[in-house]
Amino acid sequence: MAISKTKKTTKTTAKKTVKSQRTKVICISHKEDADGISSAALIRQAFGGDAMLVDYPGQMDALHQVVQDEKLKSLYICDLGLSKKTQDEFIELLTSLRKNKVAVTYIDHHDIDPNVVKSLEKIKVKVIHDINECTTVQVYNAFKSKLDDHASFVATCAAITDYMEDRPIGSKLLQIYDRQFALISATVLTYNIVGHQKEPDYLLYLVEELADSKFPHDIPNTFEFAQIQVEKLSQMIAKVKQGMKTMKNLGHMEILDAGASGAVNFVMGLSGKDVGVAYKERVDHGIYAVSVRGSKNCKVHLGKIVNVLATELGGSGGGHDKACGAVIPKPKIKKFITELNKKIP
Repeated sequence: MAISKTKKTTKTTAKKTVKSQRTKVICISHKEDADGISSAALIRQAFGGDAMLVDYPGQMDALHQVVQDEKLKSLYICDLGLSKKTQDEFIELLTSLRKNKVAVTYIDHHDIDPNVVKSLEKIKVKVIHDINECTTVQVYNAFKSKLDDHASFVATCAAITDYMEDRPIGSKLLQIYDRQFALISATVLTYNIVGHQKEPDYLLYLVEELADSKFPHDIPNTFEFAQIQVEKLSQMIAKVKQGMKTMKNLGHMEILDAGASGAVNFVMGLSGKDVGVAYKERVDHGIYAVSVRGSKNCKVHLGKIVNVLATELGGSGGGHDKACGAVIPKPKIKKFITELNKKIP
């Protein structure tokens, strides 16, 4: 009996040791826009820790990675919407984390299946979700007691770049600042993020600088780099005019030498349609990264339509009513555009 008791004590001590080692804080956030980068910055300012910046195809890989981290204590997931293809796996991975007593907070503003929210709350994941405010504004609103005054400006810029500065909280934050100052700061930040997508270290650097309460103009060379991006976008106008194709309800174009998100608004505007689609091949993945935008006259929720359609075609997608994205297998891109056209009245 004495030997058995000793073994039991040793096991208990080992468990306590493992538990005490859980000190790491990680934020997984969207790397492709200012809302994701800014969310990671405010989480860093409030709670410390490290950021993992991912695109939608890399979202689940990042989660699989952190599930294996025995030192993880707290996980924040920001600005990464779920699709019908990924939501079950997402719940499964977070369930695994919760069984290991990892605190998990999920903050997002994309359309989510209500049953997913219920499943997450059932395993005691803290869900902060409001489709009416961008993610950074929600981070700011939830944790402002742990943030400095500058955090409200970071949230304001994120709201502007996500076209949500007219929402209840976002509009109040914008009133704090000179509108033109906020607009140019948000624009410069966005151009630096979009232009450095292939440089993960730079994106992490931006997170650190914003967390340290730096304005975009305080970060070296941001305005100069933004000017380069503006020149590239101005050249995009002529390319869109030449290469764009139209269908009954949308304009679409394959982008070869720039990001799809940077061209999609030009496609929508120059096509004269209420919906624009831009898509760029990701050669390394055998997929197309697709951006979809709708005008104010668009009468359907594009995020919901794209979520279902992308899943049916073996991809994934979703987002807002007038701005969303998808990942589509290369052989299915034409069908995606054709079917999307049919679903727009």
